[in-house]
Amino acid sequence: MLFSHARSGRFLTRVVLPTLLGVGALTVFVGGLLVWAGREADDVALERQAALVTLVIANLRETIAHNQESVTVWDDAVRAVEKEDAAEWIDYNLGSWMHTYFGHDGAYVLNPIDEPIYQFSTSPGNEPYRAVEAVAEPLVQSVRQQRRDGDETSMSDRMLSQGAADIGVIDGHPAVVSAKPIVSDTGEIEQTPGTEHVHVAVRYLDGDFLNRLEQDYLFSNMRFDWVENTTGTLKSLPLTAASGETIGYFVWEPYRPGAAVVRKVAPAAAAIMTLLLLVILALLFLLDLRSRKLADRDARMKHLALHDSLTELPNRVHFHDQLERALRLRRDGHLLGVLYLDLDHFKQVNDTLGHPAGDAVLREFAARLKGLIRPSDTLSRLGGDEFTLIIPNVATVENLQTLSDRIIDAVRRPFFVSDHQVFVGVTIGIAVAPIDGEQRIELCRKADIALYHAKNAGRGRYAIFGSEMDAMLQVRRDIERDLRLALQRTDQLEVYFQPLFRASTQTIIGVEALLRWRHPTNGWISPDVFIPIAEETGMIEAIGEFVLRSSCEAARAWPELCIAINVSAIELRNPVFAVKVAARLLEFGFDPHRLELELTESALTDASGVCDQNLRALRELGVRVALDDFGTGFSSLGRLQKLEVDRIKIDRSFINGFGRSNGDEAIVEAIVELARARGLKTTAEGVETAEQGDHLQAIGCDDLQGFLYSRPVPAKDISALMHRAHDLRQTA
Repeated sequence: MLFSHARSGRFLTRVVLPTLLGVGALTVFVGGLLVWAGREADDVALERQAALVTLVIANLRETIAHNQESVTVWDDAVRAVEKEDAAEWIDYNLGSWMHTYFGHDGAYVLNPIDEPIYQFSTSPGNEPYRAVEAVAEPLVQSVRQQRRDGDETSMSDRMLSQGAADIGVIDGHPAVVSAKPIVSDTGEIEQTPGTEHVHVAVRYLDGDFLNRLEQDYLFSNMRFDWVENTTGTLKSLPLTAASGETIGYFVWEPYRPGAAVVRKVAPAAAAIMTLLLLVILALLFLLDLRSRKLADRDARMKHLALHDSLTELPNRVHFHDQLERALRLRRDGHLLGVLYLDLDHFKQVNDTLGHPAGDAVLREFAARLKGLIRPSDTLSRLGGDEFTLIIPNVATVENLQTLSDRIIDAVRRPFFVSDHQVFVGVTIGIAVAPIDGEQRIELCRKADIALYHAKNAGRGRYAIFGSEMDAMLQVRRDIERDLRLALQRTDQLEVYFQPLFRASTQTIIGVEALLRWRHPTNGWISPDVFIPIAEETGMIEAIGEFVLRSSCEAARAWPELCIAINVSAIELRNPVFAVKVAARLLEFGFDPHRLELELTESALTDASGVCDQNLRALRELGVRVALDDFGTGFSSLGRLQKLEVDRIKIDRSFINGFGRSNGDEAIVEAIVELARARGLKTTAEGVETAEQGDHLQAIGCDDLQGFLYSRPVPAKDISALMHRAHDLRQTA
């Protein structure tokens, strides 16, 4: 009995007690380690959340300044703020529109002596600028000093003008305040540096801003307090001005992955001491699981910050980082290509089929490009239908040209979206390092210039940057300036007329009005050069008015002919276009049934409905509508059934293809048959040979137009052509 007790005592003292002590010590150690690891995980999560808030605030300051530049670097804005009666324009473009479109809470325009000539604020009050003045005044003076000194340190490839921004308290709200000068975008308006009008923008950092921050980045119970919150469960981040003064604090309930782990495993660890090793393994597994979730969450947030959500491609920020890295790693003797890509006719997809269809085209476009590039190449989406490619370590420029040709060919294949066959194209601008430079900003600028020139050359092609392109941009600015002057004169712009012949009788039945520009020093300038510039700069409406007036005046001499006039989609989107046309017809006593408006399908697919209203009003007057360049671009035979037109004009590219093995004759015949079935007239453009004319007449094309019959001629020559055609018929 005594031995038994002694053995039990030895077991207790030698085994049980040391085991209990060991298990207790190990439990304390593991428990302490678990608590420490949880706190470390919480600290890392808190640091990352604080860094994210700081980054969002920093980006907001740049974004507000960039938003301002969309209206402050603008000739029209410079002119408007100088006028006394432009309050409505200023409010629409520089004030309330900034709130509606960008979410700004305040917008102010200061004159050269810093008096507010325009005030807009979402806060109540008759003079809202007084609440902003204390914060805005140093920024305004900084902007003026930068302008006077020619200081461009605040400018970049994204910022086109000087600026200053700070954080302050506005009407009891923490806010970002940004000041930008209102300057000319073309440089044609002379301004004394430092005396420009200044635009001040305000964006509150509480309310809606915090709600969006909470939703976008998954913060919990986020708010703004003027004093630091010392509660242990909340996180406070100071909001400081440029002077270092603390404005207030962002407070939120942080995500604490470590604390969540401790709360879950501690009860289990205490309950099953006998299975301590298994519990430890389970705890380690749970901790690892939580850590991986946190890492996945961080990786997802980083991915969202650096990638486009629609295509999952790198975004603009990531593209710039990748380009900087590729330039650093470029091997000697190798080239690096930067390609800017822009989809052609993409807006028509959105207008006709809706944005979901447009999104599908963008995703398919990205997928096709991925199939053409190497794993080492970087494809990015900058926004909208703009994409970029970084092609590192290529041997020759010809390799980039070959890739560009393959991209263009791949995009020419139709896209199938929601049972629709969609045709788009792609235009590419190329810059090459080190030929065009070795700095990111310089290469991007030159690739963008090359893209612009490729678009002007007709789209659906690529262009490699050349030193002459900078000069060509200057030429474009000169053309824009000279075209404005030409519209004010009477000796440069002239309307020519190209006859339209009835195929069956070879008689002149009408003419098409075509604008010509004789530049005083450069001679004849093609409409393909100046019409796109006129559309981009808003001069196209004045040109259309000139052509309509000149045509109506000339047509008085040809009462038996109809007049066809080309109309831009921009003109049709003017709500008073139909009224203006009707007024001109009435002024000249011109029969509306003799007028035919030629327009492209893009003008007939205006999502706003303004174009349809104008055309419906004109058709009720008797004006006819012709669909120009049918068969190219986004046009399709199936859509013809939905368009209200009287005539279709078959594009000259199909007529030029007669006699080749590409089936153009069959395409033209199909168009003629479909038009006949729809009760529409057909006109073939670009007829240059008798064989083309005979074939078109044989397949039933109604009217013919081209150099075979007559080139465009001045109005005075049309009567002579009519007499000559009459004499030929009499002789025959």
